[in-house]
Amino acid sequence: MGELRVRDVSEAELLRRILRVIGPLSRDEVGPGDDAAVLAVPGGRDVATTDTLVHGPDFRLAWTSPRDLGYKAAAVNLADVAAMGARPTALLVALALPDSLPAAFVDDLATGFRDALDELAPGCAVEGGDLTVSDTLTVAVTALGVLDGVSPVLRSGARPGDDVAVAGDLGAAARGLRLLFTRFRDDEGRPVAVDLASLTERERRDLSAQLRPQPPVRLGLAAARAGATALMDVSDGLILDATRLADSRRRVPGATYRLQMHGGYTFRDAARILPYLHSLGITHAYSSSLLAANPGSTHGYDVIDPGRLNPEVGSEAEFAGWVAALRDLGLGLVLDTVPNHMSVGYGNAWWNDVLEHGPSSTYAAYFDIAWTDHPRQRLHG
Repeated sequence: MGELRVRDVSEAELLRRILRVIGPLSRDEVGPGDDAAVLAVPGGRDVATTDTLVHGPDFRLAWTSPRDLGYKAAAVNLADVAAMGARPTALLVALALPDSLPAAFVDDLATGFRDALDELAPGCAVEGGDLTVSDTLTVAVTALGVLDGVSPVLRSGARPGDDVAVAGDLGAAARGLRLLFTRFRDDEGRPVAVDLASLTERERRDLSAQLRPQPPVRLGLAAARAGATALMDVSDGLILDATRLADSRRRVPGATYRLQMHGGYTFRDAARILPYLHSLGITHAYSSSLLAANPGSTHGYDVIDPGRLNPEVGSEAEFAGWVAALRDLGLGLVLDTVPNHMSVGYGNAWWNDVLEHGPSSTYAAYFDIAWTDHPRQRLHG
């Protein structure tokens, strides 16, 4: 009898083989075998991410073993969970398998998943998934994690002046990939088996970083609890991901909440409502003008001094505290300021200077005044 292949066994038997390798499940109240898993979620908030590896663009079986493939599929997802400051708790794995694959391939793939979970995220387990047949081998993983009662650490938390720290061996995986493409392809560009004996010790380490990456998952958790303001997985390369980190601060508002600031609703009042807004899914506070306005203004658009905050709304220290509270919750601020809205009242020093000095005033050009072209001669400056 020949080697048993995927086409020779049922889906149920493949699932049994996987579960036999992976072992007991960790957090499932209802596990594989029902329509969906039911998981206990400590802390009340889940983090979820997904990543798909497709034969051809993402890996080549000529270069990687099924065990290393399973390890990598788990590792890249665990890294994304840790980069949110969360603790990985569960993986959901969907496999699309060519029916010509040996059934033992699934055993080795599952062993790779088990190895990665044991080494990188003890306590996390494969809790379910899906199996299907396809001409293209595909491994799709969804990873779940919990925040243990703390806030997620977002990319957008990065601020100018922050210290930047990187964990891991930069460039090793890229060197490993370059090694595969330059040394282990035939004359027609097709991948060929890796000859480990021909590699130096450093080349072996680089190759392992590409085929069996070991992201520092525990350090993500430690950094979050030590007060990191932003976290990010840099598996796509430090320069590219650093650019993404910077770009993440330029977020497009998803849901805003209008705050009408005045003497009866101050920075301190606005800070108190932020946890509630966060719980609603608000992404940005949308504030009325905060610049110094006429005393007693209820709308703030009768600005008298664009160079300072409205003292009735709060001090600069209170404004800084409000901004810090926004940042702590990952919320942004949209500020509604209309440049051509100013009061011509007594308190506007710019306007008073124009009234006194006319066209020679330092601020004459700041106002739309027809000094000489008005049809009524008496209104010329």
